[in-house]
Amino acid sequence: MTATPRRALLRALALLPVGLAVRPDWTARAAEAGLVAANVCLLSPETTEGPFYLDPRLVRRDITEGRPGVPLGLTLQVVDGDCRPLAGARVDVWHCDAAGDYSGVRQPGGANTVGETFLRGTQATDGAGVAAFATIWPGWYRGRTPHVHFKVFLDDRTVLTSQLFFPEVAGAPIYRAAAPYAGRGAPDTTNARDGIARRAGGAAVAQVTGDVSGMAAALVVGIDPDAVG
Repeated sequence: MTATPRRALLRALALLPVGLAVRPDWTARAAEAGLVAANVCLLSPETTEGPFYLDPRLVRRDITEGRPGVPLGLTLQVVDGDCRPLAGARVDVWHCDAAGDYSGVRQPGGANTVGETFLRGTQATDGAGVAAFATIWPGWYRGRTPHVHFKVFLDDRTVLTSQLFFPEVAGAPIYRAAAPYAGRGAPDTTNARDGIARRAGGAAVAQVTGDVSGMAAALVVGIDPDAVG
């Protein structure tokens, strides 16, 4: 059976290695298909959950709770294998702060943030399959490239657990010169050297725009509605 144009587009984009720029013609075709980003695949890669998932049921768009950092508008668009938007999916996100700490846990060798809920939140996708969050650009911790964790649920079933990554060129000015990141310097691990990012591939790298005054990151998350996590 001949693939639909959308499926063909998704398969082609899935071949991109981690961090590779998307060709302008693919970006235009993705926009025509109603996608918020061009770096997508047929089905998004499952990755390890990683630290530290909690379920505080915090339904909110703004997850910063006053945490300092470069503002980041984070957009996830949930679609099926034919790139049809999935409305009403629950999307949970969580990530570390500029210092590399997560909320709600006692981190080995790090801060005790038990009882705190910064940089965690839940949104339901709208009619275009979009869940949007106001957050900050994540920091980093030893052995991992910067990333955002997310889960997608349908009818209380975990359909996908994965992580979102960033083009290194986008984060470099932030870690070099922006407060409060600059004091820690650049991440000690690149996308190519991070085993989870490498296995996830280019489909897990967000499309990023902006500068140190404010960034925006978008990722299309392709899921199988029949999958059971």
